[in-house]
Amino acid sequence: MARFYPLFSSSSGNCHFIGSPSGGILIDAGASCKKTVAALRQNGIMPEAVHAVFITHDHSDHINGLKVFLKCFNVPVFASAGTVGFLESGGYLPDGAFAHDIGSGAEVGGFFVTSFKTPHDAVDSVGYKIHTPDGKTCCVCTDLGTVTKEVHGELLGSDLVLLESNYDESMLRNGGYPFYLKKRISSENGHLSNADSSKEVRILIENGTRRIILGHLSRENNTPRIAENTLLRTLGADFVRNRDYMLMIAPVETPGMEAVF
Repeated sequence: MARFYPLFSSSSGNCHFIGSPSGGILIDAGASCKKTVAALRQNGIMPEAVHAVFITHDHSDHINGLKVFLKCFNVPVFASAGTVGFLESGGYLPDGAFAHDIGSGAEVGGFFVTSFKTPHDAVDSVGYKIHTPDGKTCCVCTDLGTVTKEVHGELLGSDLVLLESNYDESMLRNGGYPFYLKKRISSENGHLSNADSSKEVRILIENGTRRIILGHLSRENNTPRIAENTLLRTLGADFVRNRDYMLMIAPVETPGMEAVF
């Protein structure tokens, strides 16, 4: 039975482990190697259980820890073609290492991983759908300004979805960020608001998704309580938590938690 471990989820660093103590994969490596190893161990996972790293895009909070992690643990790296080029030309890989273009998919340790494009101001941003050895599916989908038809089609029917719920519209509008940054965050190539995330989650639950993780919450323009309450209002009385669906808010840094799916 596969498990999802949200290790880090914020603009300070993003990294998630999918698998079990016997083996699995990392999505992103935005925290330092030291912190990533400590987070894995805190969840009962030896770092040697990581069989591959999949990178969503080139922003620093998703790749900052990659180079050192690969120096310590020689595992393959997968990403979209544009991100592969960025990693290799920008010195984000150890000497002699290279990244693999995920193309139509990659099989690692019984997990089959495919990618889908996400609208974000990065070189070649993607989300990932992971097919587990026991026939379940989960998706990691953060850093997107809007839910496109392609994104929606990939998320639909998944057993577990980690979806961005980055900002509260009122907090962003009235907060201290400069105008250009507010415009960037709220654009169609920026980040997903609580309201838009909640609308998509409702559709996913209506179509059978039972495990929801809200991720990549802004520490300046959101709070876990606001994101959660926005979703609960959107769902209303039509769905009962812990009966019709399970909800988790991905922490900035793991306290030692998992979602079984």
